[in-house]
Amino acid sequence: MTAISSYLSPELLSGTSAFITGGGSGINLGIARCFAQVGADIAICGRTRERLEAAAEELGQLGARVSISVADVRDLEAMSAAFIKARNDIGPISTVVCGAAGNFLAPAEKMSSNGFRTVIDIDLLGSFHAAHAAFDQLKETRGSLLFISAGQSDAPYLYQAHVGAAKAAIDSLMRHLALEWGPHGIRSNAIVPGPIEGTEGMKRLAAQVGRQAWTDGIALGRFGTAEEVGAMAVVLASPLASFVTGARIVVDGGLALSGSGIFNHALAVASADRAPAGDR
Repeated sequence: MTAISSYLSPELLSGTSAFITGGGSGINLGIARCFAQVGADIAICGRTRERLEAAAEELGQLGARVSISVADVRDLEAMSAAFIKARNDIGPISTVVCGAAGNFLAPAEKMSSNGFRTVIDIDLLGSFHAAHAAFDQLKETRGSLLFISAGQSDAPYLYQAHVGAAKAAIDSLMRHLALEWGPHGIRSNAIVPGPIEGTEGMKRLAAQVGRQAWTDGIALGRFGTAEEVGAMAVVLASPLASFVTGARIVVDGGLALSGSGIFNHALAVASADRAPAGDR
């Protein structure tokens, strides 16, 4: 994909800092790359130091100053410490991307309470913790919150009741914070990625169902890229979207237009093969 800096100014977010939870890999790392390409400094957190260090090296090569914190989003104290460290390393945070997430396949009747709670804790509670820990800095910078949602929040998917519940709650949290924190100049929005090339879950599902079956169900006829999600994140965080808050932006190539059928077929096949979809 063409670098975002080829069509947006490489100085669009110069002088700002973005904090991305789960930013060491996958879609969240793609988002971090895009912010770095338009001049932002980057803070990332996650549970694996080696992964964070590798991501930090890559982001540094794009010109960003980078702060890393080994922190679990389920731990508010750890997140508060990560935001303090980020401020000390790269300055006050202007954008927070709440992207850390967990996923697995399980029929609701066989899912353990612990399994359900784990996804709620990582996705929903983790997003709240990041927003809560960032509030003072976002108030200072009149910054932006971005939540990573999912299609499961508004369409039923097989074996994804836990994810759908978590993401629907995240959408609600996003809107509540847009209302409550708007008077502080803080904007709050959500991005809903569709099938994204290269993520672990899509690699497994595409291998089981067949790539053509997937792309036939997408209006644009292809998978998206993490950088295309990142491009939308950059726009929403930038002055280009200065009057946008409380919005849920779908970046799925038109998959939602054909309903959740292709996902449900893929998930049924994956479940039959006992192959989990994995983390996003």
